[in-house]
Amino acid sequence: MGVVMFAYVAVTRGLFAIALLCGASSLLYTTVLAGTLDASWTVPSTNTDGTPLTDLAGYHVYYGTSSPPCPGSSFVATTSATPTPISGQTATARITGLVTGTQYFVSVTAVDLKGSESACSSAPSGVARIDVAVTPATAVNFGTVNLGASADQVFTVQNTTGGTVSGSASTPSPAFQIVSGSPFSLVGAGATQAVTVRFSPTVAASVNANVVFAESDGGTLSVAVSGTGASAAVADTTPPTVAITVPTAAATFTTTSSSLTLQGTASDNVGVTSVTWSNDRGGSGTATGTSSWTAGAIPLQAGSNVLTVTATDAAGNLGTAQLTVTSNTATATTTDTTPPTVVVGSYSYTGRSVVTLTGAASDNVGVTQVTWTNSRGGSGTATGTANWTATGIALQRGQNVITVTARDAAGNTATATLTLKGNN
Repeated sequence: MGVVMFAYVAVTRGLFAIALLCGASSLLYTTVLAGTLDASWTVPSTNTDGTPLTDLAGYHVYYGTSSPPCPGSSFVATTSATPTPISGQTATARITGLVTGTQYFVSVTAVDLKGSESACSSAPSGVARIDVAVTPATAVNFGTVNLGASADQVFTVQNTTGGTVSGSASTPSPAFQIVSGSPFSLVGAGATQAVTVRFSPTVAASVNANVVFAESDGGTLSVAVSGTGASAAVADTTPPTVAITVPTAAATFTTTSSSLTLQGTASDNVGVTSVTWSNDRGGSGTATGTSSWTAGAIPLQAGSNVLTVTATDAAGNLGTAQLTVTSNTATATTTDTTPPTVVVGSYSYTGRSVVTLTGAASDNVGVTQVTWTNSRGGSGTATGTANWTATGIALQRGQNVITVTARDAAGNTATATLTLKGNN
């Protein structure tokens, strides 16, 4: 947040110095509302003739997209804390309801107890801000959903400026509901929270609405959502498609581990409602997610295990994918002495204080886990193995040595390091 100080400006009833506190933001959303600006100024303590000021009632904070905004019809009225201010005191005001990313000019006048108003101060400018970003940021279509069924979409709210940003999500349409993640409180730049929105149509028609993400300090943004309700009498006979991508997209896989994590994708002409797995050697369960799903810690028996992943849509149509896994658990500690390989492919900063790493790892049998540690403190587990991502790595000021470790089922490890500079 930048602060620009301006010189004292003579006005009818006193002297002002105004500093505009502005947060830069040029985020694009389907609909952007209610950006904010914070203005602060040095309060007057004497009249222009040098006599003490004893009847200060408050201020008019004028704003507009052209300079000067004062006099004008758009202003915020604030009350003075005292009619007899002391030299050096400051006052503040928040202007809300602005268009985010737009430059505004701000000018202040003093108002006495009789309602008389001073001349206008100088007019510094700033860009209206909002302290959160939302992904997806463009319009979201939930597709066609049968009456009596529902479809979910996850939005990610992120703190873009630092500090603590609190707020909530809402939608005026009864066909859309916020089912989790609201209210939210995001501590620190880069902090995120998932907000799940559900589309449950009650009529066979197209529905359009907005999901509004409102900060507690007044800033809001909204993302357009839409969906189509379909009569249950219209038969859906198209099965979903489902694919296994992790640990391999091939038909077979060999491991020395006694368990395995599967990941993949699923899609449908209407919408996938669930993804489940089963092992022909015993065991079954439900994956997390639908269009992108994960089934963790699937138990394996020694020898051949045929794993079947099934995607189901709202009409009960099924789509399946299979992976035959050979588990050589008996030879895990005696025959596998080859360590994995791991590389860091890329990294990206969030405000020079949080970094995300991506990379790849491989092994003659199979990588079971990728973890990271920071020499300045902190550790965690990456998402994925053959292609992995480590998010939310906090950096301390100065040099931070990030060590990434890949581990296979036999306990063999390999590491890669990356030295980054933090700017907290």
